[in-house]
Amino acid sequence: MTPSLPRIALTLGDIAGIGPELVARAVTDPQVLAICQPVIVGHPEIIRRTLHALGISAALTEIASLSEISNGSETIFCWNPGQSNVLDVPLGRIDARAGRAAYDYLIGATRGALSGVIDALVTAPLSKAALHAAGLNFPGHTEILAAECGSADVAMMLYLPPGDLVQNPFGLGVAHATLHTSIRSVPDLLTTQRIAETIELLHGFLQSIGCTQPRIGVCALNPHAGEEGIFGDEEFGVIAPAVAKAQKESMSPSINVVGPIPADALFRRAASGAFDGVVAMYHDQGHIALKLLGFDRAVNITLGLPIVRTSPSHGTAFDIAGQGTALPDGFRTAIQMAVKLYADRQRMIRHG
Repeated sequence: MTPSLPRIALTLGDIAGIGPELVARAVTDPQVLAICQPVIVGHPEIIRRTLHALGISAALTEIASLSEISNGSETIFCWNPGQSNVLDVPLGRIDARAGRAAYDYLIGATRGALSGVIDALVTAPLSKAALHAAGLNFPGHTEILAAECGSADVAMMLYLPPGDLVQNPFGLGVAHATLHTSIRSVPDLLTTQRIAETIELLHGFLQSIGCTQPRIGVCALNPHAGEEGIFGDEEFGVIAPAVAKAQKESMSPSINVVGPIPADALFRRAASGAFDGVVAMYHDQGHIALKLLGFDRAVNITLGLPIVRTSPSHGTAFDIAGQGTALPDGFRTAIQMAVKLYADRQRMIRHG
């Protein structure tokens, strides 16, 4: 390690899932250690148990405050902002204690990033059901982060880095106009303003990673883009005006955005390189397509925050928790993406 490496907070997520295993593998991964100084945010005994179960030998230094992090250290720092009553939480089950701990870890890491002590955070998966069991009425990471950061306009985006899966030098980003919500509620939550904001957030992200003239496609909500109103009128009543609004109100040059386009056709074109970004209307419309393209490589990125936050695109995987079989690729990619996004932000700050 060198003093110049960015400090990346890795939250354990729901400790009943595979989060601790992902973090344990990450903090001992040469590819990770070459690009950042990882800081575990979670209960130190949980990570010690996990390292032992995986047969990994590593030095762990508990710190009482993130200010105790020393750059260039060969040790693994671990900070626990949560409660201590989690050591008997069973693996693979919904538990209110695990839900509360995941929330505490996330809040602690977020505040560290907001204060500048942490440069970016990468979050292991949490359980929405465990959050609710703990009395925390949040649908997921995105909503908690938005509330803690005071960010009104945020979007959940899955991003597939450039490679063999998408024919695009900048990868493919898919931002969602609605967050974690029921399918029944989606049409009522879609507004022209909300969709236009999502287009602008996606456009800004793509520019930040070097895509100077992003090409964005906007999904229709209904089959066949409503088939001239036969299957629904959201396309010409809400979505098309949002596309026009984003084009009209953007800074010069105007945003290159088209739509609404039937989602099945749009994602095929995007994967072939015709678009740099896609705006999906709801969770599964975007998630299914991206995960089919690259389940282990897609990264979840929260747009619209004053801090950098990424995560793997999968969930807690309760069914394999504690078995030592969780693939670390997605979590490693999320760390690599967090480091890149932090570097991009620093470069933009330096150049005004």
